[in-house]
Amino acid sequence: MGAEIDFTKGNIGRAIFLLAVPMIAEMIMESIFVIVDIYFVSQLGTEAVTAVGLTESVMTIVYAVAVGLSVATTAIIARRIGEKKPEKASDSAFQAILAGVFASALIAIIGIFFAKDLLRLMGAEESVVNIGNSYTSIMFSGNVVIMLLFIINAIFRSSGDAIISMVVLGIANLLNIILDPIFIFGFGPVPAYGVQGAAIATNIGRGIAVIVQLYILFFGTRKIKLGVRHIKIQVKVIADIYVLSFGSLFQNIIATTSWMILVRIIAEFGSVAVAGYTIAVRIIIFVLLPAWGMSNAAATLVGQNLGADQAKRAERSVWISGFVNVGFMGFVSLFLIIFSEGLVSLFISDSDVVSIGSEGLRYISFGFIAYALGMVLVQSFNGAGDTYTPMFINIIAFWLIEMPLAYFLALKFGFEEKGVFIAVLVSETIMTILGIILFKRGKWKLKKV
Repeated sequence: MGAEIDFTKGNIGRAIFLLAVPMIAEMIMESIFVIVDIYFVSQLGTEAVTAVGLTESVMTIVYAVAVGLSVATTAIIARRIGEKKPEKASDSAFQAILAGVFASALIAIIGIFFAKDLLRLMGAEESVVNIGNSYTSIMFSGNVVIMLLFIINAIFRSSGDAIISMVVLGIANLLNIILDPIFIFGFGPVPAYGVQGAAIATNIGRGIAVIVQLYILFFGTRKIKLGVRHIKIQVKVIADIYVLSFGSLFQNIIATTSWMILVRIIAEFGSVAVAGYTIAVRIIIFVLLPAWGMSNAAATLVGQNLGADQAKRAERSVWISGFVNVGFMGFVSLFLIIFSEGLVSLFISDSDVVSIGSEGLRYISFGFIAYALGMVLVQSFNGAGDTYTPMFINIIAFWLIEMPLAYFLALKFGFEEKGVFIAVLVSETIMTILGIILFKRGKWKLKKV
């Protein structure tokens, strides 16, 4: 209800609950963006779905940068809140926003001039390039709304105001659901834009949400409140944010480039395989993001409690969050394994696409129990400001294991798309094992931010 709570004191289970519930709701709403887009775009045909899938695969680089900066923001803001220094937290918040704006400007240039090249690089057929290049261009050129949405929500979450992030994403999602069919199929004076209509609707929805975020930061009464005194460029602070974000940025780039390579491998088997893989991944994102909400709650607790010099409380928060996550994802994995075909068929009726998509769901779901604990551990490192440990974990799991294994299984040993699904299962299980070993060593407790 917006009451201020000190998460460095009291019952840990209650603290996790109060942070995790709005964060889980926030993550669910974030995933709805993609689900809604795929639902409406799938009515335009397989090529349209393929265009969106390939674009989203490349867009993961944008999300990697946004997540990297939001992780750095979380570590810094949570630490200052734990130290009971809200004014310094506000200073850092504005510099984090500037860091996001500067980064998004560079990315926008790529989308404006190289949209078709990006799709061709991902192995798109020429018909897919012609249909999807405008969608790709709009999504990249408007990436600033993604960047700011992630960073400002990280400001709210890390200060303990997770409910605001949830409400903001609720507004953005409602607008996207309303505007998607209008811009894709046309309504009244609005012409039918087809695939690019999904990009227009998404950017408008997120853009209005960012305006709401900024209004709350400057005119609200929350823990982080910006004023005229904070509107200044502090080069050193921005540089510190970039340095801190590099580990998280690179760990996400490692993971997302791996996903891009997997899509490139899948593309060798045609548009039907890519469409099936795209729908399966969108469903997986939908069910994983609530678990990421739990992980973000753990990261906030780690940062605030380390700031309050309570390392044992921080560690206990992680293990409790991790085991709750394991229970939740165990149930989800069972559900996906049983109902995989029915879920994929909700998005498309093509039997070949449904077959490939449901197979992917089943294989990857077997690893959810291990991955549930792994994602909490990784986010806890990040919440402590130790962004380089998970970076090295990702290098091993994704670059040294997942990509080579997917290549050989799919293209050399004849497993085709099934080889990619097996590689994902193996790599994410190994990632969790490495996370447990390094977390128990406890070096993250000594990190200064």
